[in-house]
Amino acid sequence: MTSQPDLIFDPQLIRRFDINGPRYTSYPTADRFVEAFDASALKDWLAKRAVGGVSRPLSLYFHIPFCNTICYYCACNKIITKDHGRSAKYLNYLDKEIQMQADALGGTRQVTQLHLGGGTPTFLSHEEMHQLMASVRKHFNLVPNGEYSIEVDPRKVDFDTVEMLANLGFNRMSVGVQDFAEDVQIATNRVQSVEETKLVMDAARATGFKSISMDLIYGLPKQNVISFNRTLEQVLELSPDRISLYSYAHLPGLFKPQRRIIPIDLPSADAKLQILQLAIRRLTEAGYVYIGMDHFAKPEDELTIAQRQGRLHRNFQGYSTQAECDLLAFGVSAIGKIGPVYSQNVKTLDEYYDALDRDELPVLRGVELTADDLLRRSIIQALMCHFELSIESIEIAHLIKFGEYFASELDDLRAMEEAGLVKIDDEWISVLPAGRLLVRGIAMVFDRYLRSDRERARYSRVI
Repeated sequence: MTSQPDLIFDPQLIRRFDINGPRYTSYPTADRFVEAFDASALKDWLAKRAVGGVSRPLSLYFHIPFCNTICYYCACNKIITKDHGRSAKYLNYLDKEIQMQADALGGTRQVTQLHLGGGTPTFLSHEEMHQLMASVRKHFNLVPNGEYSIEVDPRKVDFDTVEMLANLGFNRMSVGVQDFAEDVQIATNRVQSVEETKLVMDAARATGFKSISMDLIYGLPKQNVISFNRTLEQVLELSPDRISLYSYAHLPGLFKPQRRIIPIDLPSADAKLQILQLAIRRLTEAGYVYIGMDHFAKPEDELTIAQRQGRLHRNFQGYSTQAECDLLAFGVSAIGKIGPVYSQNVKTLDEYYDALDRDELPVLRGVELTADDLLRRSIIQALMCHFELSIESIEIAHLIKFGEYFASELDDLRAMEEAGLVKIDDEWISVLPAGRLLVRGIAMVFDRYLRSDRERARYSRVI
């Protein structure tokens, strides 16, 4: 594979090709899952893992939906509460779901990756965190030196909590920041100092965490180029290993908390582009490598190394170095992947508790991938992770003639090729430096579901 050139930021191309589209943490995307795929279907596939003697290692995801306070920009499935009686009850049901999935599981129980997301996983008390991890270890074997990560809210975490997490086996941390500017923090109801953030990151380094990721958002109310430049200076001083730079999608019709954001406070489309351009320049000048979509990492980070070696993968937690795992998901709204199927849990606590009270896995919907889905998933993965696609490797793996199978898609790519976003020849489709920021739009060309309905309003914009 060829080494990738630098990223090119071209505002005119971005304005032309900035459309609404999925983030492709899965293909088909979760909105294509069907309720005909139910608890019994998931149970069958869990049992099938060992068929043929091949059993992939496991990745585990736990959704902890509770938060102490509401961040107005948030689009996650969360529950705002200060009542630990609610989390205590949730953990008891989570323990039951863990046991039920483990009992249904065929093949190995070797876990190489684990992630706690939310909500705010650090809402859990020390005792509750010990309880959860004891339940996990009772049913699964967490291998030494696996990737065990947790999302952390620095406003609620001290050194003792970080040390406790390290002692439980966590070795990677994602720290929510979004923006350090005070007026932006007030407008989004997330007030968090640089000092609080530094304390948590220093504690993580002191207790042996291997990687610290930081989340930032551009396009928030009251944000501008000058204020975000100051935030970037503070971020670079803190020197996280990875940075996720997300675009804020203002969708108050879908996400109630966003109704508290005053639209006039949001930066204009041009101002938002300028903020993004500034962030890319500052981060790349500081030595961060653009991994793709909204992710940056230091050159020595495992994510960067995996991309360089062609091992990078994309799943529901974003970019990952763990390509060949089956993903078991636990808790409300969590999405898992077993072989050629995806499944998603019910989205409310009442539905979750009701299903488990009936001794049923709390599955809302899912999908079993067709041969066409698997083919298109491998193409979208390659483009999103490596910015290039070997046509021959796809033909060999899926027994197709690429030019015939994707004649319409290749025609649709011609406009992008003429604009300098992609290069197409007989052997490769390569995303060029000017197309890397727009890789979602390029991947969308291969999305059969979008090609058939063209309904994109429910997705956020690419940039």
